[in-house]
Amino acid sequence: MSESVKEITDKLSINIDPELFKKLGVKRGLRNEDGTGVLAGLTNISTVIGYEREGDKIIPIDGRLEIRGCQLEDIIEKGFEYVIYLLLSGTAPSEQELTQFRQDIRDEMILNPKTILNIIELEGDNIMNVLARSVLELYVFDDNADSLDKENLIRQSVSLISKIPLIIAYAYNIYRYKKESRTYHMRIPKKGVSLAENFLWMIKGHGYTKDEVDIFDKILSLHCEHGGGNNSTFSVRVTSSTGTDIYSSIAAGIGSLKGPKHGGANIMAKKMIDDIKKNVVWDDEESITSYIDKILNKEVGDRSGLLYGIGHAVYTLSDPRAEILKICAEKLAITKAKEKEYQFMCLLEKCAKKRVFEKKGKTVCTNVDFWSGFVYDLLGIPEVLYTPLFAMARVVGWCAHRNEELLFDGARIIRPAYKYTFDK
Repeated sequence: MSESVKEITDKLSINIDPELFKKLGVKRGLRNEDGTGVLAGLTNISTVIGYEREGDKIIPIDGRLEIRGCQLEDIIEKGFEYVIYLLLSGTAPSEQELTQFRQDIRDEMILNPKTILNIIELEGDNIMNVLARSVLELYVFDDNADSLDKENLIRQSVSLISKIPLIIAYAYNIYRYKKESRTYHMRIPKKGVSLAENFLWMIKGHGYTKDEVDIFDKILSLHCEHGGGNNSTFSVRVTSSTGTDIYSSIAAGIGSLKGPKHGGANIMAKKMIDDIKKNVVWDDEESITSYIDKILNKEVGDRSGLLYGIGHAVYTLSDPRAEILKICAEKLAITKAKEKEYQFMCLLEKCAKKRVFEKKGKTVCTNVDFWSGFVYDLLGIPEVLYTPLFAMARVVGWCAHRNEELLFDGARIIRPAYKYTFDK
């Protein structure tokens, strides 16, 4: 460390009084006093519903995720490409339109050789970081990179949604080659198969079943959109409001999603659950509850006091994405002879929700992160890909929100204010 860096570090003091937020009426973290999000815009894309209000009181209800007027449960079986089309266009595709769109997605699943070489040459163990840098690299090969024309925005959206799976798959294969001394594979996407199957093909070869493809397709569909208020989507909307290019905006979303409090939470949940499994009796409710108390008291785990995968900013009684994943987990657990582990997860879910209510008086549900790691593990997908897969799906929602931000007549650059509190 240089002398100047040490001096600045020693002098640095963050001395903002937390009480000033309430005194000055500042919504910390853009959250209201009851924890709900501050309204920052309007959207026709999706909504997340987890409670109802009676005056100032919040009433917990079963969670709902509505996308373009459709409930998640009603479109999840129609396929990831169907959901992509719905999100980008605002209307459901006909059979003919969907068939053509699937072909267009497959045709766009190709990378410039220079981009592939760039991925190979990039150093680093974090695939999210490689993904962000590679997305920025795509700007160079787009002749209309800065155009905000409506047709160009949709073209760029489809292109990025198609190419990001390749970047992740190739980055992962290079990661395995460098870190695990595995065979070096750069598989070309197949014709006539879904985006979900092509991704599994590119990272696993023939090592997957039809049921696994169907479940992975559902995972992509339920992760692809979650309202305009989640951190990464809001980041994309903020950067897009400046009129910058799609590659810069999507790279901003990737950077946001990478954080452990957002997309990286699935890894934190998996690590916590693995730790619990090592330290409790799997079928003993008292043993599990006792260890949960130690986590909440910051005595074990990462000592943050957080139960990763438990609770959500909006959902209260249930997270519809988690409910779908739980069904997928049960199906896979039976196929993979992991029923005992699945039963442990169900008991852990029950104990965690019950204990949080008893200690904090708060109704919470398991969120999507609780089950995603378990399902990924049963699918044979390694931890290093958990968050990149989140990005691979969520880029669809990012593009839809970016297009809405830019094409709305009268849109303004997003520019909130901060209150100056320097104490002389």
